Amino acid sequence: MKLVFAGTPEVAVPALDALIASDRHEVAAVVTRPDAPSGRGRRLVASPVAQRAEEAGIEILRPAKPRDADFLARLREIAPDCCPVVAYGALLPRVALDVPAHGWVNLHFSLLPAWRGAAPVQHAVMAGDAVTGASTFQIEEGLDSGPVYGVVTEAVRPTDTSGDLLTRLAFAGAGLLAATMDGIEDGTLKAAPQPAEGVSLAPKLSVEDAQVHWDAPALRVDRVVRGCTPAPGAWTVFRGERLKLVHVTPAPGHDDLAPGVLAVGKNNVYAGTGSTPVELLWVQPQGKKPMRAADWARGVRIAPGERVGDAG
Repeated sequence: MKLVFAGTPEVAVPALDALIASDRHEVAAVVTRPDAPSGRGRRLVASPVAQRAEEAGIEILRPAKPRDADFLARLREIAPDCCPVVAYGALLPRVALDVPAHGWVNLHFSLLPAWRGAAPVQHAVMAGDAVTGASTFQIEEGLDSGPVYGVVTEAVRPTDTSGDLLTRLAFAGAGLLAATMDGIEDGTLKAAPQPAEGVSLAPKLSVEDAQVHWDAPALRVDRVVRGCTPAPGAWTVFRGERLKLVHVTPAPGHDDLAPGVLAVGKNNVYAGTGSTPVELLWVQPQGKKPMRAADWARGVRIAPGERVGDAG
C-alpha cells in the first residue's frame, strides 16, 4: 500500500523504520509537527520523525494544523491507501480522516480500552499495572475509541520507569503496526469494536501531578517517581527549592520515619512516607545535574529531623 506516516517524537521512529523496511508498502510522505525551539539558544529543530524521513529521502509535511488547506490538498494529491500514526500530537479532523481509502490507523501504547489519552504508559506505571501493551486501531473522532486491529502485551517490570517501558513498547509496537498494514492490505484483518467495560483515561501529566506526597505509602511514592521519569519529572521541595527525584526505591526493614523526614547514613539517604521509608538514590537539585543522593546529602549537610516536602 501507499502510506503517509504521521508521527513526531523519537518513540515513533521505530515504527517508521519498520514501514520503510517493509517490501509490501511505500512510505510516500510523513506528516509531523512543525520544527520547534530547542536548547538554550532556542533554535528551531526538526522532530525526530522529520530527521529520519530526511535521511530516507521521504517527503515531509509539517502543517501548523492538520486542517490547513495546503496540507489537505497535498494529502489528496498523494492519495495514500492508509495513514499509520504514532504519537503525531494533533487531533485529526474528519476532512483529513476521510482522505485515505483505509483511513488512519493509530499505534497506541496501551491495551485498549484501558488508558485512552496522551500518557498511557505513565499512567500504567503509576497505577501499578502488571501488564500493559500496545494496540492498533482505526482512528475516529472520539478519544482513542475506534475499533482495534491487534494488540501486543508487555510485562511491567518492578523497576520500570515510563521511559524504560515506552522504549520496549515502541519496538514491539513497530512490528504490530507493520503487521496491521499487511493485514489491511490483504484483507485478512478486520477491526473489532472496543468493549464498553474497562475504559480508563490517561490525560497528559502536569508538573503538579508529578509532585510527591510523602504521606502516601512507599509503594505509591515509588510508582509516582518511576511513572514521571523522564517526564514531567517527579519532584519535592527542600529548603524552599524544588528537588527532582530521579530514582528512589522502597526500603522496608529500616527504621520508620515520619512522612518526609530525612535520615542520612554513610552512603544512604532515606525519606519517610506514609508506610515504610524509601531510599533516595539519585536526585537533581534545582539548576544542577542529576547526582547520587548520598553526595547531595553530604553537600547540603542535612540536619537531624530535616525534611522534604515542606514549602519554605
